[in-house]
Amino acid sequence: MKLQWARLSLRFVVPLALVLALCAYVVVPLLDNLTLRWFVRDLDIRSKMLASTLEEPLLDHVPARSRARINQLFNKAIEDERLYALAFCDVNGNRIYSTSTYPAAVGCRDEGEGVEGGDKALVHLPRGPVHVARSLLMRDGEVLGRLVLVHDMSFIERRSSDTRKFAIVFFILLGTVISMITVAVAHLSWRGWINGVRGLLRGELLPASHSRPPPEVKPLVGDLRALLHEYHLERQNHRDSAQEWTPERLRELLRGELAGDEVLVVSNREPYIHQQTANGIEVARPASGLVTAVEAVMRACSGTWIAHGSGNADREVVDKHDRVPVPPECPEYTLRRVWLSKEEEQGYYYGFANEGLWPLCHIAHVRPVFRSSDWEQYVKVNRRFADAVIAEARTDDPVILVQDYHFALLPRMVREALPRATVITFWHIPWPNPESFGICPWREEILAGMLGSTIIGFHTPFHRKNFLETVDRYLETRIESEASTISYGGKLTQVEPYPISIAWPGTTEVSSESQSECRANIRKALALPADHLLGIGVDRLDYTKGIIERFQAVERMLELNPSMVGRFTFVQIAAPTRSSLDEYQSFEARVRALALRINQRFSNGNYMPILLKAEHHDQYQLNRYYRAADVCMVTSLHDGMNLVAKEFIAARSDEKGVLLLSQFTGAARELHEALIVNPYHIEQSADALYRAITMPEAEQRERMRSMRTLVKDFNVYRWAGHMLLDAARLRKRERVMQRIDAHHRPPLRRVV
Repeated sequence: MKLQWARLSLRFVVPLALVLALCAYVVVPLLDNLTLRWFVRDLDIRSKMLASTLEEPLLDHVPARSRARINQLFNKAIEDERLYALAFCDVNGNRIYSTSTYPAAVGCRDEGEGVEGGDKALVHLPRGPVHVARSLLMRDGEVLGRLVLVHDMSFIERRSSDTRKFAIVFFILLGTVISMITVAVAHLSWRGWINGVRGLLRGELLPASHSRPPPEVKPLVGDLRALLHEYHLERQNHRDSAQEWTPERLRELLRGELAGDEVLVVSNREPYIHQQTANGIEVARPASGLVTAVEAVMRACSGTWIAHGSGNADREVVDKHDRVPVPPECPEYTLRRVWLSKEEEQGYYYGFANEGLWPLCHIAHVRPVFRSSDWEQYVKVNRRFADAVIAEARTDDPVILVQDYHFALLPRMVREALPRATVITFWHIPWPNPESFGICPWREEILAGMLGSTIIGFHTPFHRKNFLETVDRYLETRIESEASTISYGGKLTQVEPYPISIAWPGTTEVSSESQSECRANIRKALALPADHLLGIGVDRLDYTKGIIERFQAVERMLELNPSMVGRFTFVQIAAPTRSSLDEYQSFEARVRALALRINQRFSNGNYMPILLKAEHHDQYQLNRYYRAADVCMVTSLHDGMNLVAKEFIAARSDEKGVLLLSQFTGAARELHEALIVNPYHIEQSADALYRAITMPEAEQRERMRSMRTLVKDFNVYRWAGHMLLDAARLRKRERVMQRIDAHHRPPLRRVV
């Protein structure tokens, strides 16, 4: 601490000393020059007075040529230590009378050697500078000659030296005093700042607290908290990047930080679907970014996943408790299925969740529809899943990961039955601004339900900010924006951004084909030439994914670059979804009609610029398309993250290919090396597409290498690890508070 204090003091003293030294360097010469001018002026005045005094006797003695009298007069005058010599010169410049000390270098003429000229001058002699003054001696209008007075200036040098020393000593003393005052003030200010920061770190300066921040910190309390929070996140990210996140590390975290605590996951979509086919019961994995991400976490956690059993053979494979171990080939966790009637599924899933909340949160220019009957089913199904969670919990404090907008009410329902549970709700879709969310008739109920969570996560800080502002608009809460916490109903909820990602693919998940073989085989399967340029888009057939805008960009690119007609084909893999809803049926019809029109316009023989594959593809098949494509287009109109972008990057082990990415995706905030576009701007997307398919390989590699490093390091295990680390920290704090409360709780008194 003393060393730190010494360093801090030097930070004040050294700059001040340098400034004062510079001032002394400039001021002292100026002071010397000013002092010299003062003394010269005094000598001029003195010379005039002496000349006036000597004028009358000289007028008497010079005409009489009284040399003895004149020498006596001159010798008497130079008894003054400052007057060095005297002389009288005639009108012809001849020296007639002078003292023995008179220097020959001065002479009698004005232009004498070393003389600057005029009635007054400085002459530099070997013994030092002298001041020379000349005064005319006149009688009855006739000039008799000149009186020359030579003053010694050595006393000026001595006094200038004394003045210089005084100035230097003065600046040293001034610098010392100012430094002492500055250091003292800095010390007091530093102590105030340190105490203020310590108070912030201890949570003593919260607005709800009765303590008042010191005046040094009070104006910047909010900014300081925000900076500390950002610094904490930056350090955490830096620490993460130094160590790779893997399933093993996630398991170690669960064993170390959560001490083997029970982990439950709740989602609408199940990770494995059992379907009855002509060949018997087969297992399929749904095309869902949520399932892909969370399933990797569950394999590491070995917990229980609670989901809606939607397969037509799901009931046939579960046990009497509706459980089935998964994955089928090598079970690592338990899948607990919840059954819904057609009426419940229609109201809860298709109705309130996907006709109401989905378009409301995506702001994709489709009007949300809210019906009271749908809301009733939404509440009912949330209660059904909450009961399943409570039944599956083997302890009273499990860690529960609630996934997405289907279960906004579930956290509070679980909290009421399991008050010690740690509930983490992750909202996988965007969160709109308060004005847009205010459209929902049951906005207060949804927000209150979500605030039953211990932690609420979003993909981006922007969505987190929107949520905090929405809660502030519609509920009576206490919000700490800098700490990102909400106090509601006596409980505290942490709201944080956790950008989701993917699990880096292993060797078993990637095709054994080489890159060149994969490119050739995919083109052969599509009946395309080996050197044909290929674009890929992978989405659910949803109006938020920008598929129509993507096709329009392809059309415009071919218009602007006719040379690409016959050389470029775009493959759109669009898995059907929510086909029972009118909006989705209409959207699918529009997509098919647009693809047909563009193909009719540019087709030539077997060539079609757009190949629409409206069918499900498993991850292995998608990976082959990713590896074979020259460009991947992700043009979502609004998206939480969009994992297709990251899947494409992970598949490109050859470090080639270009990602064209919508600015309205969460991924655009991370993948800066992609070609970022506004999907509503068709020409911009068309230009970016042409740039992508004509980009030099060197630039492709530079961009792809950077993005692959980021996706590999910031993977799904890091996403889960951050949430679980925050949960572990909050659980430890809660347990400590419970022990403190139990220790200070007064004993019960028996009532007689």
